[in-house]
Amino acid sequence: MPSIIKLLPDSVANQIAAGEVIQRPASAVKELLENAVDADATEILLIIKEAGKNLIHVTDNGSGMSAMDVRMCFERHATSKIKKAEDLFSIKTLGFRGEAMASIAAIAQVEARTRQKDDELGTCLKIEGSKVISQEPCQSKAGTSILVKNLFFNVPARRNFLKSNNAETRHIVEEFIRVSLVNPQLAFTFYNHDKIVFKLDKGSFKSRIVSIFGKNYDQRLLPVEQKTDLISISGFIIKPEFSKKTRGEQYFFVNGRFIKHPYLNHAVSNAFNELIPGDSFPGYFINIEVEPSDIDVNIHPTKTEVNFKDSKYVYAVLHAAVKQSIGKYNLTPMLDFDVDPVVESAFQNPGTGITSPPQININPDFNPFNKDNVNKPDLPSSFHTKLSGQDPSFILQGIKNTGIDERENEDILSSQAPLAFFQVHKKFILCNVRSGLMLIHQQRAHQRILYEKFLKQLKGSNPGSQQQLFPYTISFSKEEISILTDLSEELNKLGFNFHFNNDSSITVDGIPADLNDNDIKTSLEHIIESFKNQHSEMGIEKPVRIARTLASQLSLKTGKVLTNEEMSDLFDRLFACSIPDTAPDGSKIIGIIAMNNLESFLQ
Repeated sequence: MPSIIKLLPDSVANQIAAGEVIQRPASAVKELLENAVDADATEILLIIKEAGKNLIHVTDNGSGMSAMDVRMCFERHATSKIKKAEDLFSIKTLGFRGEAMASIAAIAQVEARTRQKDDELGTCLKIEGSKVISQEPCQSKAGTSILVKNLFFNVPARRNFLKSNNAETRHIVEEFIRVSLVNPQLAFTFYNHDKIVFKLDKGSFKSRIVSIFGKNYDQRLLPVEQKTDLISISGFIIKPEFSKKTRGEQYFFVNGRFIKHPYLNHAVSNAFNELIPGDSFPGYFINIEVEPSDIDVNIHPTKTEVNFKDSKYVYAVLHAAVKQSIGKYNLTPMLDFDVDPVVESAFQNPGTGITSPPQININPDFNPFNKDNVNKPDLPSSFHTKLSGQDPSFILQGIKNTGIDERENEDILSSQAPLAFFQVHKKFILCNVRSGLMLIHQQRAHQRILYEKFLKQLKGSNPGSQQQLFPYTISFSKEEISILTDLSEELNKLGFNFHFNNDSSITVDGIPADLNDNDIKTSLEHIIESFKNQHSEMGIEKPVRIARTLASQLSLKTGKVLTNEEMSDLFDRLFACSIPDTAPDGSKIIGIIAMNNLESFLQ
């Protein structure tokens, strides 16, 4: 039998490796910027066109490469950073795998121009799909210039999976921020087509944060500083009063490398406990310096995940550093013991009107021996005829969708058998039906109602918009402004009327009719957050995501006390929905507790 296992051609192997390292244009930008930093550059320029699909151009004034080095840097596993396996545990640079340049060259048309400072001539190398087209001497500035053209030109399937230009540009902006933020000693410039996005001068870490995120951050930052024998922590946290409803600015850097680390994120979040609302997130820009032998950065192709030798120790030091920063700047609220309001009111001055005697309402005509008064809930008269006089077909259709026994329709629709609603633990609504009890999750029910309403508006109906007597100006980061630009048409359909002042703020002139003024900023932040990581919800249309996000944010929450009228209205609106039994996230809204199950509790 002939052998069936064969070595892959280099071109195929390179494309497979490229799929791990270069997932989108932003991945190539990250690798090129990190190489420029490693080259001891002091000035780095990034130019992109068509969200990096057509052109990514990175230029630096670093050490440059020889003719041999520029050719070798495009070979797989060719690197100047490590020579033996032990070197993996003493890495102090960014790019070390020797895969990035080979991966880029495998799926793009690449031109590299480079010259070492002491050389008179540089080298120009052209590669297309891993194949060297030409290499020759050329005039070149000291340093290195890499042009990446037509990314994924030979892998059309991967190119087709890329998002819109706005979405891909946002990913590039985020990678640029991550690299430039932790290297304030370098000057960075970023052009999108011919428009300048960032021009960052050399400076301190704080000045770099302010240059990227806006001048108002100058007053929002609190320094964090902690040093032990094993670890050094420095950077800034954002004051608790400026926490956001979105994850916002959360940046960890370990030895100059951006990382994602949920465990350390919890250390910071826990330090803010009771200082920010439960649905808000702290912001931070934190540098962690440890011995290279105490971390492993070689666990993911993109090198954004690391393992610490002693994660619990790092957690403890980080948590203490953040708590110390908060305490040092007197942000921790003063200790206050719980005081019984009744006791406290006893010390009020008489005549202030603050304290009033308890009122007891009684019915003087009530007769406990009159059977008509027994077990009769106190409901408004309108409640008994809530559904009478209406065309019940819309409710009937909704009930059929839930799978409820059709015999129960008589109970629900008959004006002779009015529905009584009861709220349980401020979370559920109970309703009597023929086979037992119908249980409705009030928050999910309201989410379904709002979701279908918003979705209808987004698909073309005319929304109501209440004009603001005093227009409301909100500051956002450049990335967030980009997202709002991309979503402006959909937001306008919902009733949001706003205009862009610049690349860091908007002014809102009108809001949806059912939105409170206090919800404007929070609602927009929630929508922005849902679009920051688009790959997490592949294939979901923009209107669906916006409607789902707003419905979740604006729905009445568990803990809200509802009147009988409110429960009845919620019931009517729920069963007027096309899918009343399922929330937008797929969770159940309605359940039936059967009579036999109820009876079993008493057996």
